[in-house]
Amino acid sequence: MKDCIFCKIGRHEARSWMIAETEHAYAILVIHPMNKWHTMVMPKAHYENIFDIPVEVLHDLMSTLKYVVDLYHQKLGINAVQIISSNGKVAQQDVFHSHWHIAPRYPNDGQDIKWKLYPEMVSEYHDMLAQLGVGKFIDAPIR
Repeated sequence: MKDCIFCKIGRHEARSWMIAETEHAYAILVIHPMNKWHTMVMPKAHYENIFDIPVEVLHDLMSTLKYVVDLYHQKLGINAVQIISSNGKVAQQDVFHSHWHIAPRYPNDGQDIKWKLYPEMVSEYHDMLAQLGVGKFIDAPIR
């Protein structure tokens, strides 16, 4: 996409601080970071979200993501990260070029992310598997 800032970064037409680059992916430091070493990994080609990405490109993206977290772990001693990707407007995606955030976490960094949990939904799981037509229930002790 011609005017997409992430596409421009992938084509080296916009300023960025590149951590890694492969055939299909690149990783950059985020221009508005939430923590030190906050990084985004994204495809060079324009894909709006994960539903659009071909599996071979996704493999390269995930390999790049793993390379970066390993690099940060080995070189910087970062041993806690959140990997975040929002896909679709309802999922709070606000830039419509697929990307993954690597958010390093530090003790007491004030960046808590909490979800509301619904344990009562477990009662629907048998019907949910039937709706998909895949999967199976494994009846084993909970440990």
